[in-house]
Amino acid sequence: MKALTQEQFEAYRYNGFVFPVPALTPPEVATCLAGLQRLEAELGCAVADADIKWRSHAYAHSPWFNDLIRHPRILDAVEDVIGPDILVWTSTFFIKEPHSSTFAAWHQDGAYFGLQPKEQVCAWVALTDASREAGCMEQLSSRGDPRVRHHAALGMANSINRAGQTIMEPFDDSAPVAMALRAGEFSLHHELAVHRSAPNNASHRRVGIGLNYIPTHVRVDGPVRLMAMLVRGEDRYGHFDLIDPPNAERDAAALEVHRQVSERYRENYRHQVARHAEMFAAA
Repeated sequence: MKALTQEQFEAYRYNGFVFPVPALTPPEVATCLAGLQRLEAELGCAVADADIKWRSHAYAHSPWFNDLIRHPRILDAVEDVIGPDILVWTSTFFIKEPHSSTFAAWHQDGAYFGLQPKEQVCAWVALTDASREAGCMEQLSSRGDPRVRHHAALGMANSINRAGQTIMEPFDDSAPVAMALRAGEFSLHHELAVHRSAPNNASHRRVGIGLNYIPTHVRVDGPVRLMAMLVRGEDRYGHFDLIDPPNAERDAAALEVHRQVSERYRENYRHQVARHAEMFAAA
C-alpha cells in the first residue's frame, strides 16, 4: 500500500468506495480554483451552462488540470486499487451552485462506459467543502458483489449528469453513506458503486472534479476507439490512442486534441446507452 491503509483497501474492495483521503494543500486548491475561474471567464458562463464538451477532459487543454490528474497523493491511492500502470480516460467537473436544485439520481458511473473488465476507479476531488448540506455524494455498499444494474437515460431537469441516468430496477437504498469531504480531500469509488447526490442547500458553491482512472489492460467494448493519457507506469496494450499533456492553456493544438477526445467519448457514450437498453430489453 502506498497511500491507503489495509483497512481502507479492504473497505474499497467490499463497499466499492473509500473516503476521505487527503491530497491537496490550500495553495494547490487555490491553483485549481483559479484555473477553473479562467476557464469560466473565457466561456463567459459557468461550466455547467456551456457546451457539454467543457465539462469533461480538461486535462487535454489545461496544464493546471494535467497537474491535478498526476498529483502523487491521488495516484498513490489509485495505484493501491488498480495497479501501477494507469490511464486517465475521462474527467468531469461536478459543480453545484449555492442553494441550487442540481442533483444526481441513484446511478452507476459505468453503466454507459463499456469498459472491460470493469475496474475503473473515480477519484472525486473536492475543491470546496462537499458537506451533506452542500449535496455530497451518498454511496451504497456493493457488499462485495458489484453488478451492472438496469438504467435509463431520462434527461431529468436539474440532473448534474446530463443524460439523467438512473437505476430502473428495485434495489435496497436503506443504508446510504454520506461521503462528506473537505476542500482538498478526495474519495475513491468503483464504476459499479451505486450513488446519488442531493441539491446544494449551502451558501457556497460546491466544486468537485471526478478523475476517471483505469489500468492499461482495460479496453472499451465497442466500435469507437477512444483517447486517453498515460499518467503512471507504461502501456503495453495499446487499447487507446494516447495523447500528450498540453503545452499551453487552451492553445490551438490543445483545443484540437480536446475536440477529438470529446467527440469520440460522446460517440461511445451514445453507443453504450443504446447497447445497455438493448441488453436489458432482451433480458
